[in-house]
Amino acid sequence: AAAAKKIPVGLELYSVRDVLEKDVLGTLPAIAKIGYPIVEFYGPYFSWTEEFTQSVRVLMDDLGLRCKSTHNDNRNFRPENRQKAIDRNKMLGAKFIVMASAGNPKTLDDWKAVADTLSTASETFRAAGLRAGYHNHQTEFLPLEDKRPIEVIAANTPKDLMLQLDVGTCVDAGSDPVA
Repeated sequence: AAAAKKIPVGLELYSVRDVLEKDVLGTLPAIAKIGYPIVEFYGPYFSWTEEFTQSVRVLMDDLGLRCKSTHNDNRNFRPENRQKAIDRNKMLGAKFIVMASAGNPKTLDDWKAVADTLSTASETFRAAGLRAGYHNHQTEFLPLEDKRPIEVIAANTPKDLMLQLDVGTCVDAGSDPVA
């Protein structure tokens, strides 16, 4: 029973980006050998061809790896790129398309615009059977006009938007991830 309740630990492939960039098909078997059952691809997957993405999926299936989410640049959330993000994520088996970079918002209005982008993309992704998410960095926890940007995102996006808490950057910004 304890084994059945075990939560699998995944690897954000950004952490091995240098070797992954050189050899995707060689890096995945090494990840599987280490024992990670789940991976999260990051931005460069978006530029892969359909054929290469399918070959990555076949390899993952052969290795017993699953991709639950992808780490994306904010450009992948623009209307002209959403369908490609949907297509590539479905090929990889991902359920969440996560914005990992908001660009360079400077004001609370800029952060509200990020939330608007997340909200409209969320509608499109939801209609395709996927969910949108957001990955924080330090800046989201640094007060701006007496409000933290992460609060602006949380208050102005759909309740089913997944907030992927990067605990390390939260702590580095001086915030308490438990609070």
